[in-house]
Amino acid sequence: MAVMKGQVLVFALAMAFAGFIGCVVSYDRPPAGHQISTPQPMDLPSTSPQQVHISAVGPDKMRISWITKSFAPALVEYGTSPNNYTNSVTGTSSSYTFLLYISGQINDVVIGPLNPNSVYYYRCSSDSSREFSFKTPPAQLPITFAVVGDLGQTDWTQSTLQHIGQSNYDMLLLPGDLSYADLFQRHWDSFGRLVEPLASQRPWMVTQGNHEIEKIPLLHKTPFTAYNARWRMPFEESGSTSNLYYSFDAAGVHVIMLGSYTDFGPNSDQFKWLQADLGKIDRGKTPWIFAIVHAPWYNTNTAHQGEPEADLMKQYMEELLYKARVDIVFAGHVHAYERFTRVYDGKADNCGPIYITIGDGGNREGLANKYMDPKPEISVFREASFGHAQLEVVNASHAVWMWHRNDDKFSVASDTVWFTSLSSDPACKL
Repeated sequence: MAVMKGQVLVFALAMAFAGFIGCVVSYDRPPAGHQISTPQPMDLPSTSPQQVHISAVGPDKMRISWITKSFAPALVEYGTSPNNYTNSVTGTSSSYTFLLYISGQINDVVIGPLNPNSVYYYRCSSDSSREFSFKTPPAQLPITFAVVGDLGQTDWTQSTLQHIGQSNYDMLLLPGDLSYADLFQRHWDSFGRLVEPLASQRPWMVTQGNHEIEKIPLLHKTPFTAYNARWRMPFEESGSTSNLYYSFDAAGVHVIMLGSYTDFGPNSDQFKWLQADLGKIDRGKTPWIFAIVHAPWYNTNTAHQGEPEADLMKQYMEELLYKARVDIVFAGHVHAYERFTRVYDGKADNCGPIYITIGDGGNREGLANKYMDPKPEISVFREASFGHAQLEVVNASHAVWMWHRNDDKFSVASDTVWFTSLSSDPACKL
């Protein structure tokens, strides 16, 4: 009881600094779904793997991440048939503290080389009671992405995850705001258990949002402690020095994950890394380029207007993406869906990126349902509903986008459109 009271006191002090973590809003949100918690099964031993999730590392490797409550070997055994493990790899273990919270043992193991478009079975920490499986992405097009932002842990989140699970996707892209733990670290544990059924089967590639910052003046000065410890992405492989921004290739797509809440000015490491990364892209190998941020650079919702994480980042980096002929820029943060036409410098431009805001995964704060009126011409489709999207990149020139609205708990494809890659447009050749 004394420990619980201490945690409540520390949290109360932390919330006094809420303005520092980017969670303060200036508009009224309608009610969201009910917050849910996913507890650890009572019969699960302390050495059993939980919160299992995977992420792609290079063209033929996969990172397996999981947590155990007590010490267990950071070992993954895997093979191409159930309960027949022909390979084993030992990785690393770590933990972190946040105020009075001490995490379990966080394990990271990179396995491979793996064959593309293949199913592998695996177990973690030699636990024979829990076998998992995943499918590797294809090496060549077509490839299908699930795209969802601002996921959270509500009954709407459950609906969104159910709909994603029913789709035949190869990889999930998440533009920030994962667990909405907001200082309560046990919410990270709950989130890991909530998404494990999907995140253990397909690679989840994520970037951070404002709800991942979790920096408290005087009490906890290091931002992104939980996020960096729990969701390690393949940043080293792309030449990045930070887990907050990185890039990777998937089939014929180059995906750039940017950090809205770390330095992005012209003299920053992120800006210099982005310049170098864009300069290395071979459109013959990856005819498509996607970029992902959290705070949207284009937004006609009244929510989150005038924020430097969006406006300054756009000012500094928009020209880089335009000159590199980036095809699509995904964002979250605004709790609604919006699709723009191809845009550059505030105006329609056939050689600019398509901007899509998809911060409607199921967050606990509700939807942002107030839009600018009249609607600017560059905004093509906008709606405040919970949902997710699927993007099938069919070939080097064409992809089909489908945004699915969670309407009365059913997945409804409400916005469907075909995209053409800029690399296939002679008018946009550099």
